[in-house]
Amino acid sequence: QVQLVESGGGLVQAGGSLRLSCAASGINTRYAMGWFRQAPGKEREFVAGVSWSGSSIAYADSVKGRFIISRDNTKGTVYLQMNSLKPEDTAVYYCAADHVWGDALLQTTESDYDYWGQGTQVTVSS
Repeated sequence: QVQLVESGGGLVQAGGSLRLSCAASGINTRYAMGWFRQAPGKEREFVAGVSWSGSSIAYADSVKGRFIISRDNTKGTVYLQMNSLKPEDTAVYYCAADHVWGDALLQTTESDYDYWGQGTQVTVSS
């Protein structure tokens, strides 16, 4: 059974930092990992993604230069370091896994991902 479990969300003041973690289990193939977020009243959007090998990384324009995605395949975990947080970063953050056939493949579309975590709330106060 595939499980993705996020942790690290919380309440932080604007300008602060948080690090989200997502532990994956039960996946027996190569998989890219992505972070998405959904703010109240808005659609879920792509935030960042990393390929299986880590050689391909993508960020949404809104987080470039502030967020850093990384992964540790020995632990089956992906991280999202979020710096210089803004109130508009407030959302539920979800991690997702995408079966891939290549080490460097990475998708940024929600529908391409096969498994999802339950989400973790990030609230940035002004």
